[in-house]
Amino acid sequence: MWAIATVLLVFEFSVGATIGKCLNRGLATLVASALALGALHLASIPGKHAEPILIGMFVFVQAVASTFIRFLPKVKASYDYGMLIFILTFCLVSISGIRTNEIFKLACMRLLTIFVGASTSLLVSIFVCPVWASEDLHKLVAQNIENLGNFLEAFADEFSNKSSSITKSQNDGSFLSGLNSVLDSKNNEETLANFASWEPMHGQFAYRHPWEQYLKIGNLTRQCASRLEALRGYLNSKIQAPEEINEIVQEALSEMSSESGKALKQLARAIETMTKPLSPNLRVENLKIELKNQKSLLKSNCYLLQVIPVAGVASLLIDIAICVENIGDAINELASCAKFKSPDPNELGEESKKEYRIDILVNESSVANQEAQSSVQARS
Repeated sequence: MWAIATVLLVFEFSVGATIGKCLNRGLATLVASALALGALHLASIPGKHAEPILIGMFVFVQAVASTFIRFLPKVKASYDYGMLIFILTFCLVSISGIRTNEIFKLACMRLLTIFVGASTSLLVSIFVCPVWASEDLHKLVAQNIENLGNFLEAFADEFSNKSSSITKSQNDGSFLSGLNSVLDSKNNEETLANFASWEPMHGQFAYRHPWEQYLKIGNLTRQCASRLEALRGYLNSKIQAPEEINEIVQEALSEMSSESGKALKQLARAIETMTKPLSPNLRVENLKIELKNQKSLLKSNCYLLQVIPVAGVASLLIDIAICVENIGDAINELASCAKFKSPDPNELGEESKKEYRIDILVNESSVANQEAQSSVQARS
């Protein structure tokens, strides 16, 4: 009965979730059985009359302590199931020991049956069509970043052709479909990261892969998505700037939005292929310089109230450019920690090859400057 119950309780959809539950259940049963046997030994010392009272006290104390420990955030995230099994096993073994003299045999049989059920679940989960939570998390983070890039590129098209087509796109909601999924992805990412931390080394995911870095990238992605949500509000707004002001900044803002989208899609591609990104910061720096120029142009306009809608879009795009830069830095940190491979120039497109050559020139220039500074310091 316990072997079958173990399979039903610990077998999950992904490998990481199954391993986590098996380890939680096995360790909790082992520790709780040992403590329950110790409690029975201590309770038997004063005599048979005091034994039930002492066992009741031990059960009450451990249940209270274990229940409060379950409220700790780290324990709740990874070991909540183990704490629940710990309470159940301690109560079962200790209370059963009052009525039977074969309590040691009961504890051993419970451990053995749980081992049989957990082993069966692990073998099936790992070797029969395994589903890895680590791969799901990896693809989810990359897909969320790509969704933001698609939104920005679509916004650039809508902004440059601001006409009745916007209303049609708003009604269809085609280029907004991925934005809500990004904003609602926090719980899914945290769950997958927790499961992935239990999984063994497989494929390109080595032991102690930096899963916490994926959560950091996910948080930065949602921060960028919240600004895109505000940017979407501009298309729905009835307040519009005069045509002559729109013409001044429309093309520049459209281009900046498009470039931000391309930078995000490039970063998503880097995560997906587990390769180092091709200098996304160079593209972002150019964006920020151009945005500052447009901001200065708007400030120089004497009709301030007329440029407020367009200035709001420019300000949001500045924030988005900063968000893209932060996401790029986080992905570079992930690439360093996870030892992503360098991109193969033969597999890149024409635009990516140009950026790859720029990246090499920047790195060579940086190395040359460092060597020059070292030689100057050595001479001094």
